[in-house]
Amino acid sequence: MDILVYVLLAAVLALGAALAVVLMRRSDARAQGALADTVQRVEQSLRDQERTLANLVGERLEKSEKATGQVVTDLRERLARIDEAQKKIGELSTQVVSLQQILTNKQARGAFGEVQLNDLVSSALPPSAYELQCTLSTGVRADCLLKLPKPPGSIAIDAKFPLESYHALRAVQAGDTQGLAVAQRAFQAAMRLHIRDIKSKYIIEGETAESALLFLPSEAIYAELHANFGGIVDESYKARVWIVSPTTMMATLNTVRAVLKDVQMREQAGEIQKLVGLMMGDTRRLQERVDKLKRHFTQTETDLRDIDTSATQIMRRGERIQSVDMGEQPEALPKP
Repeated sequence: MDILVYVLLAAVLALGAALAVVLMRRSDARAQGALADTVQRVEQSLRDQERTLANLVGERLEKSEKATGQVVTDLRERLARIDEAQKKIGELSTQVVSLQQILTNKQARGAFGEVQLNDLVSSALPPSAYELQCTLSTGVRADCLLKLPKPPGSIAIDAKFPLESYHALRAVQAGDTQGLAVAQRAFQAAMRLHIRDIKSKYIIEGETAESALLFLPSEAIYAELHANFGGIVDESYKARVWIVSPTTMMATLNTVRAVLKDVQMREQAGEIQKLVGLMMGDTRRLQERVDKLKRHFTQTETDLRDIDTSATQIMRRGERIQSVDMGEQPEALPKP
């Protein structure tokens, strides 16, 4: 913009000089003086406009520089936040991959279910109310054994995670009737196998309760089972294998805790009754001893009255002896 001003100024000056030359040739000295004044005024006006324009441009450049600096600062902060978010996304992706690797391996997936079960049980019950990885008399090991009094007796819990069959079921494309039927049969077969396994291993007559729990560490699988496989649920009821998810497992554990608390209160009530019986026996013995002491006091009172009577008679006889006139015939003393 400054270059444009200078160009315009140079053009005006050149035009003025040319006019001055022309006028000098055609006019007299007065006209030349007037022209010179006009040229000076034009030059002064252009200089003033140049200064104003330069000041305006400077102010705008300064404001633009400040605004640009603020924009750059904001941009750097946003880039820093984006960087941090990308790092968190990367960490989350790593964790998701790790979880996928865990769930892909059957042994690791079983350990995942056992850890979730352990966390639920330990957060709801006191340590004396359960045993983790408990070996039963048959040699089989339950993931958890809830120690309840008879009835019903101790309840075994085993964690099962039929992930492959569930994923196969979810992976069926819409409209693939044949593929859906195959996936459903596979899922039903996996659940039936788990139910039979728990029934045969963890329901032991005389040692455990007449039922056991199958823990599914996935709310999605539990919901799928109850929504679309009611027959499997009915079969589990008949086998006395109750299927629970993390949510229903917590509700079950709260019920177990209430049962244990009721048993403890009954035991304490029996102890209180025993202590009350002993206290009543002590009270009867105390009453007998009080009665015996009363008899002693009654006998003592009788003895004291007899003693008082004897002392009174002695005093009277002594007084009569003192009043006897030795010169006279004494009166016959009364018989005692």
